[in-house]
Amino acid sequence: MAKLNNKVAIITGGAASIGKAIASRLHADGASVVIAARSVDKGEALAAQLGERALYVETDITQDDDLRRLVTRTIDHFGALHILVNNACVYGDDGAATTRETWLSTLNTNAVSAAILGEIAVEHLAAAGGNIVNIGSISGQFPHIGRWAYPISKATLRHLSRTQAVEYAARGVRVNSVTIGHCWSDPFEGLTGNNRAHADKVSTPYNLMGRVSDAAEVAAVVAFVASDEASYMTGGEVPVDGGYGAMGPEQHYPVMPLLMEGNSSQR
Repeated sequence: MAKLNNKVAIITGGAASIGKAIASRLHADGASVVIAARSVDKGEALAAQLGERALYVETDITQDDDLRRLVTRTIDHFGALHILVNNACVYGDDGAATTRETWLSTLNTNAVSAAILGEIAVEHLAAAGGNIVNIGSISGQFPHIGRWAYPISKATLRHLSRTQAVEYAARGVRVNSVTIGHCWSDPFEGLTGNNRAHADKVSTPYNLMGRVSDAAEVAAVVAFVASDEASYMTGGEVPVDGGYGAMGPEQHYPVMPLLMEGNSSQR
C-alpha cells in the first residue's frame, strides 16, 4: 500500500519546478493532490497529466479570499485535508538596495502567506490528524552576500515553522520544514541558461555531494515528512542540502596543506 493512500494534500506553487515534483511524488504515493498556483496553463496541464486524484485551483497566495477558496474547494472536492505543503515563493531581492515594495512583497509571499494559509487550514488538518510541511532554504540559515530580502523571508519562515509546531501541537497537527540547498529548479535553469553541468560545477564547493540536487530528491523527503511514517516528528528541520549546512567556513578542503604551501622550509 502506498504510504499516502487516502490522504489529501495541498501544494502551493505546485504547478512547476520543485512544487511540481512534490505534487507528482505525493500523488504517486497515493495522495489526492490540490495544485495551487497562479499559472493556469501549467496547473491545468499537471492536473490532467496526473489524472484521477488531482485538482488544480488557481490561487494567488497573497490574497486571503483565494486562500479561503482554496481550502473550501479542497474540502468540497475531496472531503478532507491531511497535508499542507507551503512551497510557493518569490525571489525578489536587490540586496541592500531592495525597495520597501519588494521587501514587503517578498516577506508577504514567502512567510506571511504560509502563516495565514496554515491558520485557515488548521481546523481541517486537526480533524484529519494532518500536518504542515514548509519548504525552507539554506538561505534562511546563512547570510548570502548581495541578497537580503529572500534569505530574511526564509529565516522568517523557519521561525514560523517552529511557532506553528508549538501552537498547533495541542490540536494534533504536526509542523516541520524541509530545508533545501542548491536544487536544479527554475531559478537555476534560468541563471545558467539550462546548463546543468555548469550548475553542478558552481555548486561543488558549497556542498559535499559535488552537484545540485534534483527536485525529485526534495520531493521524496517531503513525502516522508508528510507521511504517518514521520508521526513523531514536529518542529523539525530536515535538510536536503547535500551537506551545505554541515560544512564550516573551511568548506570541505583541508586548510593545513594549503598553509604549508607558504612554508619555504617545506620546499
